[in-house]
Amino acid sequence: MKADKKEAEHFLELIQKSRKGKFKIYIGMSAGVGKTFRMLQEAHALLRNGIDVKIGYIETHGREETVALVEGIPDIPRRSSFYKGKNLEEMDLQTIINIHPEVVLVDELAHTNIEGSKNKKRWQDVLEILDNGINVISAMNIQHIESLNEEVKKITGIEVAERVPDKILGLADETGEYRFNGR
Repeated sequence: MKADKKEAEHFLELIQKSRKGKFKIYIGMSAGVGKTFRMLQEAHALLRNGIDVKIGYIETHGREETVALVEGIPDIPRRSSFYKGKNLEEMDLQTIINIHPEVVLVDELAHTNIEGSKNKKRWQDVLEILDNGINVISAMNIQHIESLNEEVKKITGIEVAERVPDKILGLADETGEYRFNGR
């Protein structure tokens, strides 16, 4: 009887896993190496192939080439919140889940959400999106990987506060690495 229960639990686990969205992360050696640019290029290719892609959150940092690539990709409006005397914009997790695109682009995976958000970190938002069967393409810099924090601190003298647990990287179905701006 125990074997039957274990087999059933295993099968249930497989079913639940198959319902989750697929997860792709672009990891860069530093800012400006082309992670967001590449995500946007991929989004355009998916759109050309009839895939429902939406921007959940993209940070262009004002880079002209990146700003130009945002054009033509439907975006999900950001949520505005008044925080510490400023009007700030955050990714709108609930609207993403409600709209339920096939693929959503979520930049700045290590980002800390403003106080009062449902989740403390953007990577936690991404886990919810994936659990709702939505595929996610995301990006982050290598210094934000939790297990590399001490090494980064030794090299740069800077402790990075925004970190992504290694287990989140382990959930990725695919990763891409960028060392330099090789567009």
